[in-house]
Amino acid sequence: MFELVLWNNTVNDWCISLLIIIGAIFVCKCLIMFNRHVLSKIAKRSSNKIDNILFASMEKPLVFGIMLAAIWVAVHRLNLDASVYDPMKKAYQILTVINVTWFVSKFVGGLVDEYGNRTFNGRLLPLLKRGVGIAIWIVGIVTALKNVGVEVSALLGLLGVGGMATALAAQDSIKNIFGGVTIFSDRPFRIGDTIQVDNYEGVVQDIGWRSTRIKTYEQRIVTIPNFKLMDASVINISAEPERRVVVLLGLTYDTQPHKMTEAVELLKNIPKTVPEITAEVTATFDAFADSALVIRYVYYIRKSADIFDTKSKVNFEILNRFNTAGLNFAFPSQTVYLEKA
Repeated sequence: MFELVLWNNTVNDWCISLLIIIGAIFVCKCLIMFNRHVLSKIAKRSSNKIDNILFASMEKPLVFGIMLAAIWVAVHRLNLDASVYDPMKKAYQILTVINVTWFVSKFVGGLVDEYGNRTFNGRLLPLLKRGVGIAIWIVGIVTALKNVGVEVSALLGLLGVGGMATALAAQDSIKNIFGGVTIFSDRPFRIGDTIQVDNYEGVVQDIGWRSTRIKTYEQRIVTIPNFKLMDASVINISAEPERRVVVLLGLTYDTQPHKMTEAVELLKNIPKTVPEITAEVTATFDAFADSALVIRYVYYIRKSADIFDTKSKVNFEILNRFNTAGLNFAFPSQTVYLEKA
């Protein structure tokens, strides 16, 4: 029975080739178990992370390479037609390069995951990893095609023309993506920061690759393309150590000089009763306006305090102190003199 000839080979030869493939499968299973239960545990005890990445990256490409080698040996020990060996040789040239590219891509991706967090923003890292992976696979595929005699220069030219056309059609999207990369790398603001851009002021809700969403004080969501954020002047309100507030207070013209001095002193003492503002305040007799004597009051709200609540407290404090001291606020008025004929 084993001497029976099938397709120019005995049954015995076919069985040996099959056993070679089955043996390779068994070896692969053993290597996988050895890697996961022995090598990986040894690598985890080491302070060097590269060996962990190496063992994790090489497992599947190594198994694939062993199977390729086993099939190659199993087939080439048989007496087959040249029509089988020639296509198989070209296929193996491609698959070998693809397997090496697979390993390099996994290894470099592991390095980016391990060491990229120390340098790049968490949202920028996936884009970097994907870009590096695409570049490695492009080089690998071009090398594989070139090994089997495919003329890749025309293909690269076609890809270049197609890439230019795609870039022109999607230039706004590309600008937005580069704007997102700039935001992730420069970090002019983060999610949760209060910013002011153009005519909008609000809290940053999300920073995407194409746009950034801001929730205004009116509880409206404003979506701004990232490239516009790069061209605009963005004020990060949350980054300021203190909020500066300027208040102009107008008192009536019948206010005596000593009462103006008293008003200035009352304003300077407000930080003693409002702890949300700093002790560095400025109160000066600023100007003679058309219908009022103007006092300029400048104070600073602490970063941890609520801006609107603090401004309300200060305003109530000013109103109560001035009313108690008999200081009258001015309102727009005119005095008309009539000449008797």
